[in-house]
Parts: sequence; structure tokens; C-alpha cells
Amino acid sequence: MKKILLLLAFSAAFISCNKLAENEYEITGTVADASMDGKNIILEKQGGYMGIMPVDTVKIENGKFVFKDTVSAPSLSFLSIEGIPTQKATFILEKGNITIAINKDTLRSSKIGGTFNNEQFYNYSELMKDHQKKNSSLEDIVASNTKFVKENPKAYINVFIIDQLMRSRQLEESEIKALYDGLDTEVKNTKEGKEIGNLFTTSIGSTAPDFSAPNPEGNTVSLKNAMGKVTIIDFWASWCKPCRMENPNVVAMYNELHDKGLNIIGVSLDKDGEAWKKAIAEDSLTWSHISNLKFWEDPIAKQYGVQSIPATFILDAKGKIVAKNLRGEELKAKVKELLGE
Repeated sequence: MKKILLLLAFSAAFISCNKLAENEYEITGTVADASMDGKNIILEKQGGYMGIMPVDTVKIENGKFVFKDTVSAPSLSFLSIEGIPTQKATFILEKGNITIAINKDTLRSSKIGGTFNNEQFYNYSELMKDHQKKNSSLEDIVASNTKFVKENPKAYINVFIIDQLMRSRQLEESEIKALYDGLDTEVKNTKEGKEIGNLFTTSIGSTAPDFSAPNPEGNTVSLKNAMGKVTIIDFWASWCKPCRMENPNVVAMYNELHDKGLNIIGVSLDKDGEAWKKAIAEDSLTWSHISNLKFWEDPIAKQYGVQSIPATFILDAKGKIVAKNLRGEELKAKVKELLGE
């Protein structure tokens, strides 16, 4: 009996040693290929100049690897193997015991699980693979995405699904907002959840949030300072070819209609101040310009939910958003309509 009690006590101590602390994660992975032993496996996250940056590296030993650290919030993360940089296994980095069975031939097909969000992500990935096999229509995929979000309100992957639905433009803004409203509060409070929430504060019919940033001379300029009878907020950058191609049309419209009440404020997503100033001069952009020089981390772009450029918001005299992302003659027609032309 004493031996049994000692064995139970030892087992309990062993289990307690493997319990994770608050906000701690442990990724336990396997690679079913002996030729991979000794190779590095790299844990990566979104960010940095290239869009993805390394976080940690460990060696594969006897077909296994382990990462362990703390995390404050869930995030989309990746694993890559030394020598196979173009393929990545995607998973959700979150607290808890995460399991990943690496498929070295197709890292995208690796089996992930162990935590709630990784189980949900794997289920969603399998659902999308099934659509791919069936060559499903866009309408079917949108319907499937919508169903998944409604049935799994606590799943973190929903923030990325809703982002895809917005980009597809297959649903009305009100339908997408209803999906967002149905999400669990914890999902809404993630970084990505808050960014999506910002989109609905800049929807058509809402008052444009004020903002301010330095102009090329270093003076602070706000939206309020730049308002006219009609105001265009133009998100652009010197490195954005579609933006630069559209600039001659905007210049011609501004020169024609500025005296009648059209104002424009350009919000640049540049990170090189000299390149920004050079583009303004080269394209003869004589309206107000501001930039935080923070690339995609620009706080105004985040405030307005801008995820691609060019992006435009057209405001009436009261600062209400009346249209978005119009170009060329369609933009000019809207501006003239608001000016009473």
C-alpha cells in the first residue's frame, strides 16, 4: 500500500510540473521523417518589414520539438523548417498546450490542435479544403463562412473570416456588422477584432472621426482644419502605383472644384519622409497632406479600418461619410452632386 501511495504522489507531482502557468503556452510538435532530425524549426509571427518575423528557433530531435513561452493574446502564427522557407504551417498561438503534427511535404496540411482556437482553426481549414476539392462557387464559400461564424462565436479565426467576407464584397455592410455583433466579447477585444470594429465607426452615414498628424513641414494638421463643403480623405503612399496612377485625375478634379468648396486631405502610409515629399511635388498635389510615416501601422489608417490603398472617404459639409472608394468620373460626379453642381 505504501508503494502505491508513493507512486500516486510521484505521478501527481509529475503532472503538476507539466501544468502551464497563466498565459503560458507549450507547442509540442512531431515530424514523421527521420531526415528532418537536427534541422531548425522556426516559430514566426506577423510583423516586421517583410510581414513575417522570427520569434524563436529550436531543433527537431528524434522527430519531436517543443516551444514554450508566454503570450498575452491569441495571434496568427507560423512554423517553418530550415531549408523549406516558402512553406509554413499556420496556427493560433495562444495559452495552453498546442499540438502540431508537421507534414514536411505540405506544411499547410499539418494537423493542429490541443487548444480551443486551434481545434476551431483546423476544422475551418478542413472545411475550406473540402470547398476547394469540390470547386465550390464563391456564393457557396461565402455562405459556408457565414454559417461557421454564426455557429462558432468564440472562435478567434472569425476575425480573419469576417475580414475575408468584407474584401469579397459579397455581403452588405449591415450583414457583416450583424456577424461581428454576434461574436463573443473576448474575440471582439483582440487586436484584430478591434480593427474590424473600427470599420463600423467609419461606415457610410456615420460622422468621420477626427484625426491629426504632421504635415511635410512638421506642423500638426487635423481633419477638422482641412474640412470644406465637400472633403475627400485620401489614403495613399508614394510607393503605391495605383495611387500614383489615379493622382492626375484627382489633381484635375481638385483644380476645377476647389474654389467651389472641395478640399482634400492626403493621409500617407509612407515610412520614408523624403519619398513622400518627392511624390507630392512630382504629382503636383497641392492640397493638405499628413503622415505619421508608420507604413501599415499608421494609427489613422487603423482608425479608419484601411487595409488596402488607394482608399477614399467622401464627406459632406457636416463631416458625414457619404461614399467610399470612388474613382475617376464616379468620384467627380459625386463631388459635384454634393456641391450642388
